[in-house]
Amino acid sequence: MTLARPDIATTVRNYISLTKPRIISLLLITTVPAMVVAQRGWPSTWLVLATLVGGSLSAAGANAINCWYDRDIDAVMRRTQRRPLATGEIEPAHGLIFGITLGAVAFVFLWATTTLAAALLALAALLFYVFIYTIWLKRRTPQNIVIGGAAGAFPPMVGWAAVTGDISIASVVMFAIIFFWTPPHFWALALRLEGDYAEAGVPMLPVTNGPAYTRLQILGYSVMLVAVSLVLGPAAHLSWIFYASALATGGAFVFYAYQLFRSPETTPPIRLYKYSLLYLALVFTSMGVDAAILG
Repeated sequence: MTLARPDIATTVRNYISLTKPRIISLLLITTVPAMVVAQRGWPSTWLVLATLVGGSLSAAGANAINCWYDRDIDAVMRRTQRRPLATGEIEPAHGLIFGITLGAVAFVFLWATTTLAAALLALAALLFYVFIYTIWLKRRTPQNIVIGGAAGAFPPMVGWAAVTGDISIASVVMFAIIFFWTPPHFWALALRLEGDYAEAGVPMLPVTNGPAYTRLQILGYSVMLVAVSLVLGPAAHLSWIFYASALATGGAFVFYAYQLFRSPETTPPIRLYKYSLLYLALVFTSMGVDAAILG
């Protein structure tokens, strides 16, 4: 007995799901404000669109290759067991070819439509995510998301390089903001999914060091995140709009992290996880607004 082949619409949906569209949308939120700050105003709309398309293709390629490599543990975890490579709806070789093709197309497209620096940075992010995080760190150390999470910090540098052709201290600080944001963001989710990670044998911090230690680390990284975000003010020549937003949103971030640390019984970690998504969007939007309005 042979299984019926999925129709075209289902196949398309399956391949799109490999790219993790929701994650891509979050990454792109950090790209456009970086471009606005680099330009000190709105860049050409064509350049913005080209950078978003190229960045999306590169991130999609990285995510598809990640799904290919992690299909064994994805099949174990409830959160990921419906991914098409885990269920067998997409052949592993097809998923890998799909990811590599997207990454290659993204590099050529960004080089042709923006700058070589932007294309190289996007490629570096893909390679870092695949080889450093997915293959080397994820299954070996609880520091996987700290080091490997740097892959998700490249988008503002890509956006900056698309405008200027290079990197700067300001774009490096933007990178650092996402770098310090990633551990508390992801560990909050890991606290909720601790059982899943334990069953899959993935050494996330709550599994290896326990929830109490993880909550302490979340609080520490949250404080460092706020401190690093304020460095962007002088580095990118921003003013009161950005500072007000960074202090207000950062203060709320630390407050949620402190609540999770002090009262874990009554504070679900998903609350901090959801707020962290809003925080990243607001702090990057505020830097773009500041640069566009006040120049």
